[in-house]
Amino acid sequence: MRFIKFLSVLILFAGLSACSKIPVYTGPAVTQIVVNKGAREMFLLHHGQVLERYDIGLGFAPIGDKKVRGDGKTPEGDYRIDRRNPNSAFYLSLGIDYPRPEDIAEAKAMGKNPGGDIFIHGRANKNWRQLRKRGRDWTIGCIAVTNAEMRQIYSMVRNGTPIRINP
Repeated sequence: MRFIKFLSVLILFAGLSACSKIPVYTGPAVTQIVVNKGAREMFLLHHGQVLERYDIGLGFAPIGDKKVRGDGKTPEGDYRIDRRNPNSAFYLSLGIDYPRPEDIAEAKAMGKNPGGDIFIHGRANKNWRQLRKRGRDWTIGCIAVTNAEMRQIYSMVRNGTPIRINP
C-alpha cells in the first residue's frame, strides 16, 4: 500500500514538472547579454561566444538613450539583470537594474524622474492587440521578444548577468 502511495505521489510530481513552462537549461552559463538597438538584435554570450541571437522590439521611441519616465526610450549603457518575474504582466520578465545612480543624477539635474521598471519580456498578457498597433517597437522602454524566446532566455539567464545596451 505504501508503495502505491509513493508511486502516486511520484507520478503526480512528474506530471506537474512536465507542465512547467520554463525549460531546464544545462548548457554553458550566459556571462553577458549584448543588445544592439539599431539592429534590433540581442545576443546571449558565454565568454564572448554567441549562444543565442534574437530579434527584438524596443520602446516606442527607440532612438536615443532613456533619460526620463515616459520618454518611450530603452536605456543605453552597462547594467545587470537584477530580478526575475515569473508572473509578469508581460509573460515572463527579467529586470534590468535601471536606473543606476548616474541615471538618477542625470534626470534629477533636469528636474525629472528617470523612470524605472525596464525589463526583457515576452508579449503582454492583456491589451496585446492594442499595444501591437504601435508596431515593432511597442514597449514603454523595455526589450521585447516572443513568448517562446522568453521561455528560453528566462531559463538561461541568471540574476547578476551583465547586459550592455548599445545604441
